[in-house]
Amino acid sequence: MLRSNGFHLIALSGSCSLLAIASPALAQQTAGGEANVSEQVEQQAPGGEIVVTATRRSETLSKVPLAVTAVNAQSLQNSGASDIRQLGQLAPSLMVSSTGTEANGSARVRGVGTVGDNPGLESSVAVFIDGVYRSRSGVALSELGEVERIEVLRGPQGTLFGRNASAGLIHVISKKPSFTFGANAEASYGNYDYWRLAGSITGPLTDTLAAKIEGVYAKRDGFYDDVNTGTTVNNRDRYFVRGQFLFEPTDATSVRLIGDYTHREEACCGAAYIDAAFNPLIGGLNDPAQNNIVKVLLDLGQQSQAFSDPFSRKIWTSTAHPMGGTINDGGVSLEINHDFGAAKLTSITGYREFKSEQEGDSDYSTVDLLYRAPGSFRQFKTFTQELRLQGSAFDDKLDWLVGGYFADEKLNVDDALRFGSQYGRFAACRIVSGGGLAGFYDPASTGCLSATGRTVVGSFGADIINGFDRLDSIRNVGTTMDSYHQHSKNYAMFTHNIITLADELKLTLGARYTWEDKSLDATFGNNNTICPALQGTLIDDLSSANATVRTLAGSLLSLGCQGNSTSEVNRVSINGKRSESEFTYTAGLSYQVRPEVMIYANYSKGYKAGGFNLDRSALKSPIMPFAAGGGAQAYVHNLMFDPEYVKAYEVGLKYSSREFSLSVTGFRQEFSNFQLNTFAGAVYIVQTVNGCKASLGGADRDADPATGSCASGDVGYGVLSQGVEIEGSLRPVRNLTFNLGVTYASTKYRDNLVGNSQGAPLDPALRVLPGKQISNSAPWVVTSSASWTPEIGSSGLHALFYVDARLSSDYNTGSDLYPQKSQDSFVVVNGRIGLRGQDERWGVEFWVQNLFNQDYTQVTFNTPYQAGGSSASYGYPQFPGGRQIFSSFLAEPRTYGVTVRGKF
Repeated sequence: MLRSNGFHLIALSGSCSLLAIASPALAQQTAGGEANVSEQVEQQAPGGEIVVTATRRSETLSKVPLAVTAVNAQSLQNSGASDIRQLGQLAPSLMVSSTGTEANGSARVRGVGTVGDNPGLESSVAVFIDGVYRSRSGVALSELGEVERIEVLRGPQGTLFGRNASAGLIHVISKKPSFTFGANAEASYGNYDYWRLAGSITGPLTDTLAAKIEGVYAKRDGFYDDVNTGTTVNNRDRYFVRGQFLFEPTDATSVRLIGDYTHREEACCGAAYIDAAFNPLIGGLNDPAQNNIVKVLLDLGQQSQAFSDPFSRKIWTSTAHPMGGTINDGGVSLEINHDFGAAKLTSITGYREFKSEQEGDSDYSTVDLLYRAPGSFRQFKTFTQELRLQGSAFDDKLDWLVGGYFADEKLNVDDALRFGSQYGRFAACRIVSGGGLAGFYDPASTGCLSATGRTVVGSFGADIINGFDRLDSIRNVGTTMDSYHQHSKNYAMFTHNIITLADELKLTLGARYTWEDKSLDATFGNNNTICPALQGTLIDDLSSANATVRTLAGSLLSLGCQGNSTSEVNRVSINGKRSESEFTYTAGLSYQVRPEVMIYANYSKGYKAGGFNLDRSALKSPIMPFAAGGGAQAYVHNLMFDPEYVKAYEVGLKYSSREFSLSVTGFRQEFSNFQLNTFAGAVYIVQTVNGCKASLGGADRDADPATGSCASGDVGYGVLSQGVEIEGSLRPVRNLTFNLGVTYASTKYRDNLVGNSQGAPLDPALRVLPGKQISNSAPWVVTSSASWTPEIGSSGLHALFYVDARLSSDYNTGSDLYPQKSQDSFVVVNGRIGLRGQDERWGVEFWVQNLFNQDYTQVTFNTPYQAGGSSASYGYPQFPGGRQIFSSFLAEPRTYGVTVRGKF
């Protein structure tokens, strides 16, 4: 593992640049830089710069007074990117990761993002494709087809684009049909039996109508070998098709109709136990002599090899519940542009459906503890409509834009998360093995108790010994099907204006008013009758004078009713509504010091909507019955969370010439009600994190859920992100380009944290957070690339040499920031060499991703139901002797292959 400080990082980035120089590659462009010379003319300004639409106006990148990364098609092709995940190699301020399913993907900009496992939370980094909002960022972790460019806007985006985004925005612009006939095809083959076939054809149907159709098919074996099932997990088996029509009846009118469909049928996603060899802070947690939970797992059938060498990429899951998943995503959009002369009207209408079905082992072990039954899915149906009218006035001193936006989103979730056939015995054994009863541990006996143990436990009362027997009997019960239906309506009016105050001095003023309505209806199905039986006999024991009786009763209730899995809610429905409105705005000044130099300063207020935590386990403590609090409906308020806000300050400088370009940005962002989604081993905790201006005396760092409150008048922002971004591009000679990007982002929780805007105490499961860098946020990121396409003789042939690298400093991958979830600094290097024919009519390329086979994790998490305790705020006690076990979703290993392409 690599350890580094900031100085070491800069030195290492220099090494990456030297590597790039030693193996220069094909001309490309990334952040703050300029376009590849091979890009189509329509994407470029005369000087070769990329033309972007970040302000909903076509402007060269160096003239846009915003922090924008623009990546063109050639850059994406060279880096091997087929979805937004690979953008991180080219955009240092962006990071994209995925967890339990690829539908749970999460994008982060400047270290800020939203953990994607809970569909009730919208993304802090919004994704748009051809102007149409995608409901969650994980939707874009699929084939994108032919792309003209991708723009990554850094900082809050709430004025121009359809959906508010508090941290940033990714906009994918696909290649449109051409009135010149053309076709292309490519085939790739690589290790893990990887195949990828892609092609497109475009051309005119009439003088005013052009069409295009394209498709991609990809198939690959998985990166994990599941020893028990004999299959591979995290495989690829997907196809993508897109058809387009472009109608241009006059020079003033264009109509673009797009339809696309993606199908994925893949086993996802595997996870491996993390060991001390990878992270020394794991210590003895995987040792059965030191961790009673590991001992229980081994005694019930888990293989000992599972607890070592995670990067062998071997996993051992339950044969009863193989991993499986199907994703279908499709939609249509219609974009109409009409120039009236004095103003231009743009209308973008979109409708999309996305459905992700997931099933399989949910505890990632051989022991059958927890599984998601077939029929579980999440589905989005989204209709959006955007209208913009823009023009100029006062002799072009005012460039004005006004618009409106409407979105109707229906989110349906069906979930059947059930206890497995060995859950009851495992639960009883973890209680017995971890405390004073360890001497009576017998995993082959009812209640996991030896005969002597049953006598001893019986002395605590019939309720306790019967409780062990009842807990032991839990198998293949739980959720029959929980159905959540969330309906969201979003209305907005916005304006964005650029005012020329004097020669080269411009003022930007933008504003947006948003109305958001959400409603939730849920119906539960559950056949775990053991939970209410335990509650009926053990509740009184929670107040026993005997401390052992209290502890055993609490443990039996928590494990028997874990996740609020109880037949008490069978056929029970709940509902809730929330409405909010918000005014967001931006103001900025830019000054063109010289034709090649611009400076600017911006201030903006951003916003992301509140919502509902779509997780039944968050309703209340599992210990007490629902009836004691007035029924399930009485707890709906526990599912609601407030909107997220950000105040952002940004200053920047941009320099651009034909040979060299440079962009430098300084930023400060203050996040209030930061929406944090954390899996604590048994429950998803959603808290809107804020800071208290007064000292809490360390009460936010203890395990007591009742301490650490703050007067509402002292509550302020909870997360501060500030730093510097540097992006540059050098073209010393023709066909040779170097790029370098450096991001330093100190993105930290404040000291003295509270759990909401009213100053409620922070959940004890989050007690590590105060003062720490937030999860998946590396303080230092350095990206570098080099590209060289030398001519070979006078035949029109070009060679291809390309390399890129991304270096990340240390960061923590877990949203609760437990130190065992930390990831040391690492470097990922990609490369490509090849030969291209005249006018790139054909090409052969050899490529490698993750050249040095760098081992690193995407996310490390508390292994489900194998953790020693959970959120005290939800009533989960620390079980006797309970200790943690941690698993990780691993990043991809080295892949390599060959691509052959041609066009005409």
